[in-house]
Amino acid sequence: MAALFTHGARIPLRREGFPSVLETVHCRKDGCLEIRARSRPQVLIKAAGKEPAEVETTAINGANQLVKSTIGKSTNIVWHECPVGKPERQKLLRQKGCVIWITGLSGSGKSTLACALSRELHCRGKLTYVLDGDNIRHGLNRDLSFKAEDRVENIRRIGEVAKLFADAGVICIASLISPYREDRDACRALLPENNFIEVFMNIPLEICEARDPKGLYKLARSGKIKGFTGIDDPYEPPINCEIEIQLRDGLCASPSAMADKVVMYLAEKGFLEA
Repeated sequence: MAALFTHGARIPLRREGFPSVLETVHCRKDGCLEIRARSRPQVLIKAAGKEPAEVETTAINGANQLVKSTIGKSTNIVWHECPVGKPERQKLLRQKGCVIWITGLSGSGKSTLACALSRELHCRGKLTYVLDGDNIRHGLNRDLSFKAEDRVENIRRIGEVAKLFADAGVICIASLISPYREDRDACRALLPENNFIEVFMNIPLEICEARDPKGLYKLARSGKIKGFTGIDDPYEPPINCEIEIQLRDGLCASPSAMADKVVMYLAEKGFLEA
């Protein structure tokens, strides 16, 4: 919206901070816009001058209460409840939505487990979706690099998408290195208690590097890749993960054995029924 008429004159408005959901907008003689939304308290947004206007922003939460918006840069937003909720979707699917977050070093078997688990659950008539770290960077996160702040944003976005899948009643399998404990914990906090299942691929670095399926360790050792997890950037292992996959007698478990371990956990916790 570029401008509004008021008292015969055009007043330019800044796009930033202008409400996206309105009932009515009234122009006042003092140059402010008076926003009236369903008889709730009014919000005043000044017309733009040469200097950025100080805008008091508000949002409406799911309980239909007027609250200050402190999340990100989105302002004046409304949470719309749908009459069909997670319980109804879970009943339809005969399962409970959750997020299975598989974390570990590159080459530890995360994608292998994700695919084997998805196949096993599919054979049991359960709906899953795999969010693979590399695949997501082909689309949703293609604008992100591997610098520290972009890695944080990469995990945040995937966590939000995984939350939506879980809310839809889907068993979402997220497979990505996610090296920092704080980022994983932030994703856990997005979901209801016990709906985030952290699976730690506890495979030693030397085995992961010996596998090196993508040739990334070789590039990192030669200095062609900087900030590679496990080489010149740390991996912070989970402290209290729900499931840990590790060597047994020096050997790695088969994909089906790893998948069975996760499926057993899901069954015990009631995720495979609604």
